[in-house]
Amino acid sequence: MTTTLITGANKGLGHETARRLVEAGHTVYAAARDPERGRAAAERIGARPLVLDVTDDASVSAAAKTVEADGGLDVLINNAGIEDAPTPTAEVTADLMRRLFETNVFGIVRVSHAFLPLLHRSADPVVVNVSSGLASKTLVSAAGTPMHGYPGLAYPASKSAVNMITVQYAKAFPHMRVNSVEPGFTATDLNDHRGTQSVQEGAEIIVRMARIGQDGPTGGYFDVHGSLPW
Repeated sequence: MTTTLITGANKGLGHETARRLVEAGHTVYAAARDPERGRAAAERIGARPLVLDVTDDASVSAAAKTVEADGGLDVLINNAGIEDAPTPTAEVTADLMRRLFETNVFGIVRVSHAFLPLLHRSADPVVVNVSSGLASKTLVSAAGTPMHGYPGLAYPASKSAVNMITVQYAKAFPHMRVNSVEPGFTATDLNDHRGTQSVQEGAEIIVRMARIGQDGPTGGYFDVHGSLPW
């Protein structure tokens, strides 16, 4: 049986992904910062609750020990992320950038580093990093694309960093399948539910890439339609 951990799984894309993977037969750890919200969300879908704050070393270490004691890990989905209202570029400060990077970038490195020993023991290890279309320098630079009109700096920069993390992890660990995914503009708390598609639609590519085998791609960047330009 495949064992999967999803960060930020108490709501939104993370919760829907957890629900879908439980239905597919995975043993799923639904990780969340808040113990009570996490427990309630996990119970709704038959997942295992796991307290995990991606910005806290001690929390991540404790979560890794819990999963190890239970038997190990096959799939890691780095889903937890935050987004502020877009700040005009001239007003972006280092503190604002640091806040987003702490969760969106350093959180992925912190969690991945802690769980790498467990993934190395898996016969079929998979890592899925939830990125964004705004991570694509090609799409953000191209006039006429929805991404071109996004006015913020911090969030796209953080997701571009996620894509580079994906590429370098994939190169370093060729026995793993490590990919970035773009769920699309999904209505969640992250964007005050302004998104134009449902969490069911947004979770599709996350679930798909979580279930790839050793013959699947690695070091790539995908949405539901296929590969995306960097």
